[in-house]
Amino acid sequence: MKLHQLPKINKGKKSRVGRGIAAGQGKTAGRGTKGQKSRSGYNIPRRFEGGQTPLIARLPKAKGFTARAKKPTVLNIARIEKHFNDGEEVSFKTLKEKGLVSDASNGVKILGPGKLTKNLRFSDVKLTKKLLEDLKNLKEKPKAEPEKASPKKARVTSTK
Repeated sequence: MKLHQLPKINKGKKSRVGRGIAAGQGKTAGRGTKGQKSRSGYNIPRRFEGGQTPLIARLPKAKGFTARAKKPTVLNIARIEKHFNDGEEVSFKTLKEKGLVSDASNGVKILGPGKLTKNLRFSDVKLTKKLLEDLKNLKEKPKAEPEKASPKKARVTSTK
């Protein structure tokens, strides 16, 4: 089909409202009498609920902004085993020197799968629970020690 073969559509003229009584839509031009909707420039946002507390204000606030949180660079323990020798320290600085992480990294998290066989020291990096257990099973313990519980104070009872 070509442009000159398209069928003619009879649309008719656009009706001009508010142009006198004889035009059919004179005086109020179909807007009714008075009120916000009859005024010129009438436009209310779609979210407006007529003064009622808006839906967005009625809903509870979401906890945190985890979707926007910058995620750490993830490294596999097998790669670290390959690049580090026994007894070396694994930190953000040493990982950067060996080219395993970039400068714009938001921290480092080391994951399994894989077995930790070398005795490595970790600092400035996050580890999974499984890797922490593997570290404890090796000869040398990790640097981070659990906090000691504060001694309980004796409760004084009244003698009346």
